[in-house]
Amino acid sequence: MTETSMDRRTTLLTRALAPVLAAGVTAAVVAGAIGAPPAAVPAAVPATAASGVVEPASVQSAAYTTAVSTARSTTPKVTVIGTGGTISAIADSRSSFTSYRSGRIAIEDLVAQISPEIGEVADVETIQFGNSGSSGYTIAQFHELTAVVEEALETSDGVVVTSGTDTMEEFAYWLDLTVQSRKPVVTTGAMRPWGALDENGEQVQVFGTDGPANLYNAITLAASQATYCYGTVLMLNEEFHAARDVTKTSSYRADTFQSREFGVLGWIDGDNIKVGRAPARVETCDNPERWATPFDLSTIEASDLPRTEVVWGYQEAGGEAITAFAEAGVKGIVTAGTGAGGISSAQRAARAAAVADGVTFVSTTRTGSGSVYGGGEGVIAGDDLIPQKARLLLLLSLAFAPEDPAQVLEWVTSLGNPEFETTAPVAGTAPGQGKA
Repeated sequence: MTETSMDRRTTLLTRALAPVLAAGVTAAVVAGAIGAPPAAVPAAVPATAASGVVEPASVQSAAYTTAVSTARSTTPKVTVIGTGGTISAIADSRSSFTSYRSGRIAIEDLVAQISPEIGEVADVETIQFGNSGSSGYTIAQFHELTAVVEEALETSDGVVVTSGTDTMEEFAYWLDLTVQSRKPVVTTGAMRPWGALDENGEQVQVFGTDGPANLYNAITLAASQATYCYGTVLMLNEEFHAARDVTKTSSYRADTFQSREFGVLGWIDGDNIKVGRAPARVETCDNPERWATPFDLSTIEASDLPRTEVVWGYQEAGGEAITAFAEAGVKGIVTAGTGAGGISSAQRAARAAAVADGVTFVSTTRTGSGSVYGGGEGVIAGDDLIPQKARLLLLLSLAFAPEDPAQVLEWVTSLGNPEFETTAPVAGTAPGQGKA
């Protein structure tokens, strides 16, 4: 198991933070959270301090207010957990954007290279969880990563997880579903390698690399507490997105991550953090038990996580893949269907046989956006969850309710598609406590 004890954490930076750190964003975030006018930014705020305006989210939360207010007057502590990816890569040359070897630079070295400036934002510690491409990680390692994040959040005000971008959206959604702390968790990485080696073997920076800015901004976002109770967010290219909504849309472009129909949560513009919207789970911020998901991984072992798979739909697709997965002991299958979730006749026949054998299905669309409705015996409509995220939610649901199809249906339906409560709260209850 990756070492996670405190003695492995290297404190890289311990610099005094001005009491007005993030004063602008703190005041504005609080105002946005409680629907009140933002307080004026004190004239003493230095130009380098995080500041900004947050649009009102009309969500009242004492816990949120406390978190961002505390960040104004204390030195936030942020733990950065490195898992590798392009952000840790060494390229063939300074002008090589696509030819590189990932996992060559340790996370403590990456943080050191954005020092001393990052010391004006937070006290930073690092943990080297791994150093490989994102698609190389297993679900068992995801289970372990959640434990490392949870342990870090016991003493830190926020966590940043760096990873490769290929499956970063899955890293983010997994953490969003499993981390029980309400403190900020931010995933980030890079689309261009961090550095290259010169003729003397010394590290130099790749032209236009986005890694340093992304890492700096991610730490700044976590320290500001602007996403407290937002769950895990993904931050890249000066934008941050809800883990559930975001997906990678381009193989090479720096603006690859998009939330399509939902849009970004907010932006980081220099010293300004602007939050444009909030995910629905913010509404229960003052009720920790309701805010947390049922997927507390400290109660189960990695070996308890069942195998789940994704099957793609296309013209005249055969049903053999579904049959083979079922025979191999796969417990859940997500179909990435055409249009509104359609699959071929051969796949439908294979699915029916697999359902009879106890396999649970979630129906999604391969289009990348739009909803899938309906469902039926053994088949759950995935609404607008993309296939790879529906797979993670189905996996966790089956792990925590292996013999309860009704509970799996409820979790996939509700947790997979959270919505703001639009009915009036019960008289005398605090926000987030009105409706079970």
